[in-house]
Formats: sequence, C-alpha cells, structure tokens
Amino acid sequence: MPRRSRLGLRARLLLVSVLALTLGLAAGGVLLVATLNYALLRAVNAEALNTARSIANLIDQRSLSTPIPVAASMQAQVIDGQNRVTAISSGADRLVPMLYADELRGMTSGSFREIPGSRIGMDGPARVAMVTAGPPTQPVRVLVARSTSDINQGVHILRLTLLTAFPLLVALLGVVLWRVLGAAMQPVEALRAGAEEITGGTREGRLPVPESSDEIHRLAVTLNGMLHRLESARMRQRAFVADAAHELRSPLTNMRTELEVAQRIPDTDWPALSHDLLTDVDRLSRLVDDLLLLARADDAAHSRALGAPFQEFDLGAMVADVVSRYPDIDYVRPSEPILVAGEPDALGRVVANLLDNAVRHARSRVVARVGVEPGQRVITVTDDGPGIPEKDRHRVFDRFTRLDDARARDAGGSGLGLAIVLELVRRHGGTVTLGDADPGLRVEVRLPAPASRGVLLPGAAPSAVG
Repeated sequence: MPRRSRLGLRARLLLVSVLALTLGLAAGGVLLVATLNYALLRAVNAEALNTARSIANLIDQRSLSTPIPVAASMQAQVIDGQNRVTAISSGADRLVPMLYADELRGMTSGSFREIPGSRIGMDGPARVAMVTAGPPTQPVRVLVARSTSDINQGVHILRLTLLTAFPLLVALLGVVLWRVLGAAMQPVEALRAGAEEITGGTREGRLPVPESSDEIHRLAVTLNGMLHRLESARMRQRAFVADAAHELRSPLTNMRTELEVAQRIPDTDWPALSHDLLTDVDRLSRLVDDLLLLARADDAAHSRALGAPFQEFDLGAMVADVVSRYPDIDYVRPSEPILVAGEPDALGRVVANLLDNAVRHARSRVVARVGVEPGQRVITVTDDGPGIPEKDRHRVFDRFTRLDDARARDAGGSGLGLAIVLELVRRHGGTVTLGDADPGLRVEVRLPAPASRGVLLPGAAPSAVG
C-alpha cells in the first residue's frame, strides 16, 4: 500500500517549484560563467595575437625598435631559428625564451600555448601567441604573452556573486510562490469546504463555481453536474422504492383482507378463496420479477453481463409462440424465416409485454406483425384502443407510470411493462417508437439485423423513444 505523503498539496507544489527553480538557476549560472570565461579568453587570445602580428609587421618592415612596444599587461620576445632571444619588450627575459623548445615544436603561426605566469614573472596563468616573421631563409618567431589573472579574478567575483545571490533569490521566489500557490489553491479549498458542508447537510447540493475560466472552473462545473446526477438518481431511487412498496402493498392487502374475512365466515368457499389468492400471488410474483429485472438493469456493470449469450433464431417463430398464448390476436407468420441475433427469452418478454398492454386497452382488435427493412427487423403491435396522447409518449416508458392509475390497477397493470420493454430493447441495440394507428396505438420495435451484430451488445447505448 503506497505511503501517504505528510506534506500538503501546496507544500509539495512549492517544493517541486523551488527545486526546479534552483536547478534552472544553477544551470543558468554555470552557463553564464562558462560563457563569460570563454568570451574573455577569446578576447585575451585576440589581443595577444594582434600584438604579435603587429610586431611581425615591424620586423618585416625592418623597423622594430628596442625594447619592443607592448601593453603593460604583456611581454614580447623575438627568437631566431636556434631559439635565441634577439629582441624583447620591457620586463621580458633577455636570455630564456618564454616557451621551451619542446613547447615550440609543432606550433604553427597564429597558435597559442598556456604557461604558468610565474615562469615569466606574471600573476596567474598566461596565454602565449606565436607568429612567424622575417624572410623565409632566416625566419624568426614572435612570442607575445598575456596574463589571464584579471580574467580569472573577474570570473571568480562573478561566481561568488552568483553563489551569494542565488540562495537569496530562491528564498524570495519561494515566498512569492507560496503566496501565489495559496491564492491559486483558494478555489480548491472553497470546493472542499463546500463539499464538507454538503456532506454535513448544511447547504444545498451545489459547489461554488469560480469566475475564472480555468481547470478549477471546469472541475467545479463537472462536480456540480455529478452532484446533480447523484441527487437525481437518489430521488429516482426513493421514488422507485416508494412506488414499489405501494405496488407490493396492494396484493398483500388484498390477500390479508380475504384471509381475515375467511376466518370470520364459517362457511368459506375455500376453492374460490384459493383461486383469488393465487391470482394475487401471481400478480405479486410478476411484480417482484419485474422489479428485480429493472434493479439489475440499473447496475450498468451487471447489465453488460446480464442474460444469456446472443444467438440467431427465427423472429417470426418466436412471435408466433408468444401470440399463441393470447386468443383473438391477428398474426400472420412470415412465409420465410426472419433471423435476428439476441436473447430469445428477453425478446419474448418484450413481445409479451407489448401484447399485454395492447390487449388491456384494445376495444376489439390487436394485430401483431414481423417485417424486414434494410439492416433491421421490425416487430409491430397495433390495437384499436384509445391510444396515447403524443405529449405522454415519452412518459409512459417511465417506471410505475399510468395514464389512468385506477383503471390500470383494476386491469392488473403495474406500470412496469413498457419500462421493461425499453430496457430489453436497449440491450439489443434497438429502438422503440409509439405512433397513431387510426384508431388506436402502434408500437414498433426495431432490432439490428444479424449482419449488424457489432452493435448487439448487452448494455448498449440508450435508444431513441418516440
């Protein structure tokens, strides 16, 4: 199990920011010192080389004076082919060349050597430039030394300054970052406080939304949307439980009343009583089965695994089997098999619920048909009843919805039939639509053909209901 950090988010962000800032400033300081040192060293080299070339020009013009005129920070020597000193500047050694024979060996005109400054009486290291001069038959070499102690001292001062200023700068920026992070985290703290108040029941289920259009604003909007969905789900659950309790109470109350009456009547007609009780038990059993199916359907993860694996079967034969349980329903079985992929029991339940609803409200006729359209299989159930007003056609798919509660209860309906139809059709990737039958109501269920089985998955996306 990962160990929880004892530092808060603000402290962790500050630590990471200060660390990144320190590394960045350190890298920038190293780069600055290296760049400055390189630039100054190039300036020293250029100064020594230009002086050596000027002396070489004087030699070529036979106008070199003694001592050789150079800047105070430099020394110059002219040596012949036998490494003998023939001319010097003020302060240079008259006998010993600045560079030893092995150091001069292999050097070309315009090249450099670095030597200890103590060898020629200078402080710190010295850069020596060498340039050839004179006629080709008797060439001479011009050596010009330039001390780099002033450069090293300047770079050292810069390094000390950076080492002193960087910690102070990091500390100052750390304080600024701490305040900036505190201001940036204030909306998060407001969200936390709001969530705590909502949990404690001291405020309504909505978090404060900051005015800025940033990530915190989007987070607050998302959380408020989640809270709204949770509140809606909680209200639906409470309504579902209340409606379920009410529906379960009706058959139980009937059964209790009939039994209490039977206890008080000596000559009870027990066969008739048992028939009435079995009717209520069947109604109660169907209601419990419907509630269980819908409760499982509410669990999306469980809904994906709910039911048997899909299989291909003859839709016309399945509808014919269901219609055979109902007298006086017009149905012409298709002359050829109409294959569909799905759960036979689930789609049989869909057809049965539609027929139950149609028979309950039809005046004289119910018609069932199965058809084929491009890429679809269509089940149509039509009745000549009063129909459903267009404004209520979405509402009838809600659970425990009745357009006429008293008549529906007397007819044995629970208000769950169409809700179950919608759920089972959704699982098959299909749609359910309601329309006018002139007169009456027409219900169409459209299912994907077997060639479109890629969409036939339990837990498919919600289908359109019209």
